[in-house]
Amino acid sequence: MGHVTEPAGTGTGTGRRYGGAGAPARTAGGGASAERGTSRGGRPASRSRILCGGAVAATGLLAFVATASAASASAASSWSGSASSASAPASAGLSPTSSSTPYLPKPTGTHAIGTTSLYLKDTSRPDPWVPEAKARELMISLWYPAKSPGRHRAQYMTPKESELLLRSGEITTVPLDVLSKTRTNAFSDAEPEGRKHGLPLVVLSPGFTKPRSELTALAEDLASRGYVVAAIDHTYENVATTFPDGRVATCVTCEIKKDPAWWEKLGRSRAADVSFVLDRLTGSHPKWKGARLIDPSRIAMAGHSAGGASTIPTMLTDSRVRAGIDMDGTTQAPIPDGGLSRPFLFLGKQSSYTPGQGEAAATWERDWKQLNGWKRWLMVTGAEHTSFTDLGVLVDQLGIESGAELSGVRSMEITRAYVRAFLDQHLLKKPQPLLNKPSGRFPEVKHCSVETKTCR
Repeated sequence: MGHVTEPAGTGTGTGRRYGGAGAPARTAGGGASAERGTSRGGRPASRSRILCGGAVAATGLLAFVATASAASASAASSWSGSASSASAPASAGLSPTSSSTPYLPKPTGTHAIGTTSLYLKDTSRPDPWVPEAKARELMISLWYPAKSPGRHRAQYMTPKESELLLRSGEITTVPLDVLSKTRTNAFSDAEPEGRKHGLPLVVLSPGFTKPRSELTALAEDLASRGYVVAAIDHTYENVATTFPDGRVATCVTCEIKKDPAWWEKLGRSRAADVSFVLDRLTGSHPKWKGARLIDPSRIAMAGHSAGGASTIPTMLTDSRVRAGIDMDGTTQAPIPDGGLSRPFLFLGKQSSYTPGQGEAAATWERDWKQLNGWKRWLMVTGAEHTSFTDLGVLVDQLGIESGAELSGVRSMEITRAYVRAFLDQHLLKKPQPLLNKPSGRFPEVKHCSVETKTCR
């Protein structure tokens, strides 16, 4: 066995897990450090607790913002999108006006949405983080246009996943299963709709320590507009991945010391995960019954934080990925001298990704010079690291301060609009004026020039 797993229905509730050789180890809870900032409204924010060996900080409700101690700032921030921004107490609970039942914003498209989960096993390579596991096991979620709504709305995550996620962030004053009750807009195993090879495919990769479910609202919106979306759980890189047999793999990589070489390994591993998923969705023996609907010539990738940064190494190694988006992810591995000629979008927060200001922005500037095709650098004022994910919406509903000036709903509206515009333009060949200049509809979004170091 040797895997870092536990049965889904077991455990003492202490957030413990077992190491690859059977040695007990904590689930994403090692190492404490703190930084002080200012929360929305100018109130002093509490100190953030650094999780996962100093690589990831808990901001409010699991707003895992990549940060670093003084000794490892460069390594920790290199892929996850560092932030020393304000955070509220991790134990902050429900406000008098907050919702006790979280829900995701409604999609903007006209299609009903189906969803399903797939278990995939890559026997061609061992697991990069648990060497005794001779195959790489992955769980993915698919969202797609459906012929009609089903009877059962999809579960956002399991109660056990919710518990491990909350415990890892030291959230103590909300029910441990609260995230499992989040209301989604997709229906489990609804019948797919579309013509053969008629639907573009978008692969989503979440941030380091985060589950694939954190990108559900974006995935649902794309599916409602005619895309197939596949979100990948990168096993042993997040607090909980549940397999069909009941095993729950926890965060082995949280205990590993981070340096630039490690973050590059993470990018290579994620690129391999994406390529394997594409093989199983578009190959001669696809795993999903609706795979015939996917157009293998129209594939893009988008990711948040480490997932966004891993888009570049994926595109460098897999030509099937025709376009890419990095949402608030500081990149590590540089693009080779030959450059990358396919369309690319950088979408990030002002505090980290203003050109000419800071190490995170410098990595985008380095890559910008090697991007030879269509490209944009968009900066969102008032956003925080989690603003580009479901967590921005959920923390607002649960009455927990995230440090963002933008509301979660507004942040999600912006994220959906610009990701969708990019994909529509480059996969569907539909020109999108939104991408060409500042928009009065979204004044928070600034178009940045690397040459002049300005954003307008």
